[in-house]
Amino acid sequence: MAIRFTLGRLMKERGLEQKDIVELTGISRNAVKALALDANNRIDFPTLDKLCSALNVTPGELIEHYEKETTE
Repeated sequence: MAIRFTLGRLMKERGLEQKDIVELTGISRNAVKALALDANNRIDFPTLDKLCSALNVTPGELIEHYEKETTE
């Protein structure tokens, strides 16, 4: 099992760009880019809280637990 951050998918569904998330949350452009690309290994609670508040979602809508494919 693995965990992924679904901000990129949520942004696409809502027609939002990274600059929109930066403006809504005050989170740095680099952090938003990494989160949108699911390139982070962690997220701080204050950052998660800002995203949830700005996008009116729960943490469960931004974080997904999925079956990781094996390459055996």
